[in-house]
Amino acid sequence: MMAKKSATLFFVLLLIPARPLPSGQDPSLPEIVSLSARPSTMARLASLEFDLLGEKNGRVYVAARPKDLARLEAERLPFRYETWSVARAVPGPAVQGGPIGAFHTGPELERDLADLQARFPGLAKITSLGESLEGRPIYALKVSDNAGQDEPEAEFLVLGCHHAREWISVEVPYLFGRALLERYGTDPDIKRLVDQSEIWIVPLVNPDGHDYSVRVYRYWRKNRRANGGGEFGVDINRNYGFKWGLDNQGSSPNPASEVYRGTAAFSEPETRAVRDLFLSRSFRAMVSYHSFSQVILYPWGYTSAPPPDFSTLNGLAQKMAGVMKTVSGRTYALGQGIAMLNYLTNGDTIDWTYGTAGIPSYTIELPPVDQLGGGFFNAEGDIDLIFRENLPALLDLLQWAVDDFAARPAAPLSAFLDRLRPRLGFPRR
Repeated sequence: MMAKKSATLFFVLLLIPARPLPSGQDPSLPEIVSLSARPSTMARLASLEFDLLGEKNGRVYVAARPKDLARLEAERLPFRYETWSVARAVPGPAVQGGPIGAFHTGPELERDLADLQARFPGLAKITSLGESLEGRPIYALKVSDNAGQDEPEAEFLVLGCHHAREWISVEVPYLFGRALLERYGTDPDIKRLVDQSEIWIVPLVNPDGHDYSVRVYRYWRKNRRANGGGEFGVDINRNYGFKWGLDNQGSSPNPASEVYRGTAAFSEPETRAVRDLFLSRSFRAMVSYHSFSQVILYPWGYTSAPPPDFSTLNGLAQKMAGVMKTVSGRTYALGQGIAMLNYLTNGDTIDWTYGTAGIPSYTIELPPVDQLGGGFFNAEGDIDLIFRENLPALLDLLQWAVDDFAARPAAPLSAFLDRLRPRLGFPRR
């Protein structure tokens, strides 16, 4: 989710024990500081592109590096240090073991994906889509009744963790793949869907940023591109090719910004990995997981104009929100990206997949609703319920994709992509 939250959000002082900085950790990491949340201050902070973390009791909380602190002083914006300093905190003892407990590190995810492939030969296949900037593999799990073969079936895509600090967005895609495989032999509805489709799941699109969030700075958002001048990171959810760089509201040309779009569309290996997978297939629907806000978003993000398939996109989102609520009682708000988030985005994932192929494309921002509910810091015990409420929504959308393929096995957009692939170096399907 975008770093610049609405001023209506609330911030909770998270009970994470601060510890001394580990040996070798960068002493210039951001501090958490707070300022008066007067409208004039909020406007100035937004224009300076600070990473706003939320607001409580009339104060706005900001992640600020030493040079940011100097800018605040130069702008004569009085601030105070917050001694709990979540930014520098090392996570406390995990409930379920491992460096971050029930949440996956990159190596743990690689191990568990390999385990699924070993346990379910024929149903599960792991593919490396390429490497990140720092050389970490970006893995896709394919689930189908003949996962090693390329069959004429409905194709469905699930992505996780474009933004490093959104740890819960790794878990829901991974658990979706695991549930399909573990229930295949006992749940006839899941078996039928798996037999009629090819499901591609990429749980960790941004492995470098995620690793940095785990080891160094919990609030890290972007990838780890060295931009020069001591600035790092591209927001890879502003780096896709549809309306990339359209304006400086939906993304930023400033390398210090949390929504820096990079030097060109698909400049980053992480977005190229997703692009190449997408253009090599004929997906009928897709979901990209983020956190937090508890909303279901559909295109467009770059404009308030309605998408051509508004009724279909909205109807599917309503159905997903309805089945989610039956599981947990939680309400996921839904709507066009700009309307729900109250800000523009350009170069994001779902605008690109919808703008390129015209398929139903959704960003699901997972719970909580706001910082008061925990923000990016989901408890380990929350993972299971968040997944269970998302499972029927994913199955409903997968069912729509299967039905759409049955009705239109050679849809016009699929035919267009098939003609496009040879020009981009991909085999014709």
